[in-house]
Amino acid sequence: MKKFITGIVVALVLVVVFLLMGPFYVLEEGKQALVLRFGEIKKTELEAGLKFKTPFLDNVVVYSKKVLPWDGEAQRIPTREQQFIWVDVTARWRISDPVVFYKSLTTMERAYGKIDDVIDGAVRTVITSNFLREAVRNSNKITQARIEEGFETGDVEGAEALQQLTFTEVSYERIDKGRRTLSQDMLVIARELAPEYGIEILDIIPRQIRYSDELTQSVYNRMIAERSQIAQAFRSFGEGKKAEWLGKLENEQRSILSRAYERAETLKGTADATATRIYADAYNRDRAFFDFWRATESYKTVLPKFTKTLSTDMDYFKFMYSPRGR
Repeated sequence: MKKFITGIVVALVLVVVFLLMGPFYVLEEGKQALVLRFGEIKKTELEAGLKFKTPFLDNVVVYSKKVLPWDGEAQRIPTREQQFIWVDVTARWRISDPVVFYKSLTTMERAYGKIDDVIDGAVRTVITSNFLREAVRNSNKITQARIEEGFETGDVEGAEALQQLTFTEVSYERIDKGRRTLSQDMLVIARELAPEYGIEILDIIPRQIRYSDELTQSVYNRMIAERSQIAQAFRSFGEGKKAEWLGKLENEQRSILSRAYERAETLKGTADATATRIYADAYNRDRAFFDFWRATESYKTVLPKFTKTLSTDMDYFKFMYSPRGR
């Protein structure tokens, strides 16, 4: 009886020791595992549950079965016409073959590094072989719409001509592929390289495409040049109108001055004739008084301006000493 009990105790101890050695492990949902023995792959576990391994001999490496995100760094890439743009893409991937993944990459850190190389290379290959318009547009709908740009000119004279000067029609080149097709081209190139690492790239999506600084400045300069051309059209139109109105003003001024001069000369002639007639009448009525009056009027005008008189023994001063001028 004692031997039986002893045997049971020993068996229980061995079971406890065996359990303490960790022969079981739990594989969670969304995980997959490789059982390694001295670095050699002995088993692949793809289903979740309680799993068995040989204590001390087996080592378990667990990987995710889920779809994983990848976010790369933005790249400065030249397009086919050598216009530099910044391309920022994102992607989704998963481990499709854990055995190949372990043999080629082993760790997730190395996997992300390799995906960086694969996707960045695919993005650069596609962008450099296509024009800028293919990367920034997705369809030709914009080419089907007639886009016109004009400016309000009001009801001024010549507004129609000014409208023609400032009128611009925006046109866009047609695309053959578009951004969505370029994404598929990137995916095709990346998928050709990914299987040798035991991974599958599900999609590649451009998250942002923006102009480089020099290209942005070039676009701004072109916009400034277009607006400067329109502004110059307005200035030229304004200068033309200014010259036109100044010409009209000058002609009208000359016409007014001419009529005024003609009127003034007519009035002056009439006044001179009237004055001559009055002088003649006055002279004929009393010649002596007329001479006296004319002399005194002359004295009032001339003498205040004299600063020095050397002699008055002149015929001009004859009325100064005698009202009869003698």
